[in-house]
Amino acid sequence: MRLGVLDIGSNTVHLLLVDAHPGGQPVPFASHKRPLSLVQYLDQDGAITETGQHELVEFVQEAKVFAAQHSAEDLLAFCTSAIREASNGESVLERVRTETSIQLRELTGPEEAAMTFFAVRRWYGWGAGTVLDLDIGGGSFELAMGADELPSKAVSVPLGAGRLTRDWLPEDPPTAKSVKELRKYIRSTLKAPIKEFSQLGTPNLVVGTSKTFRSLARITGAAPSAMGPFARRELHAVDLGLWTQRLTAMSAADRLHLPGVSAARALQLLAGALVAEAALELFKVSTLQICPWALREGLILRRLDQLVFDGPLQPPRHVSARTVAEGS
Repeated sequence: MRLGVLDIGSNTVHLLLVDAHPGGQPVPFASHKRPLSLVQYLDQDGAITETGQHELVEFVQEAKVFAAQHSAEDLLAFCTSAIREASNGESVLERVRTETSIQLRELTGPEEAAMTFFAVRRWYGWGAGTVLDLDIGGGSFELAMGADELPSKAVSVPLGAGRLTRDWLPEDPPTAKSVKELRKYIRSTLKAPIKEFSQLGTPNLVVGTSKTFRSLARITGAAPSAMGPFARRELHAVDLGLWTQRLTAMSAADRLHLPGVSAARALQLLAGALVAEAALELFKVSTLQICPWALREGLILRRLDQLVFDGPLQPPRHVSARTVAEGS
């Protein structure tokens, strides 16, 4: 079946179409996205402005048409912290539904963390043991840990790279004072949740998901995206520390020349690096692996599981019952 996932994030709005069936790996078919940083459209009261709402509605309508043109059979539409934490979030969701007929599901922070963890577990399998997943978004930072398919603990904190850049790093390049104050704020915010995670023991595998972690790994020497999703990519704390210091002295325009850094991420890359650096330090992690799957894939896989549980227990159409019997 062709499944569409409409992701209204804090930095981008993205429709991903995949071809998938229960028990199989989702294969990307087509993508339609736009760099739309909703956190940049917040007014002084924390409400999404009329301009931001218009941009959002316009994209959702485009995505609806795009999905229909490419014969999507199902559409999962969701939003994360940008709308979840906006003071007028409910009215924005109602406007989208009224003008496009698309109902966006508002994921809570823990739901977002749990579904991302679910994708990570499916990617690495049971052999990975207890997994700790870290995901830096535009508006929030998700942490999840556990030994099962869903995490034992899932937490979301307001440490998104876009949010922190807007609130703490107004200068470009930032001042030393701003960076120092932001470092202190990040660590004070992470102290309590990380203490709670320590009660779960030591993870066997620490994983980073999200574009921010991929960009940080790339500038520290990880394989480029052209090498595909199966190339092993890691982010080492010692390399991250060196590059975080370099980023503090660079303007957004300078960061654009770094490998793997897009125009949409250049401005907020330093804030993301500071969050990643603090998390690795407080968790006492020297290396984390970069997982190519994240929230979108988690929702896709969860939807496919629902089809299995709700449907008959039979092999996929391209595998005959006789073939299964002969191979058993």
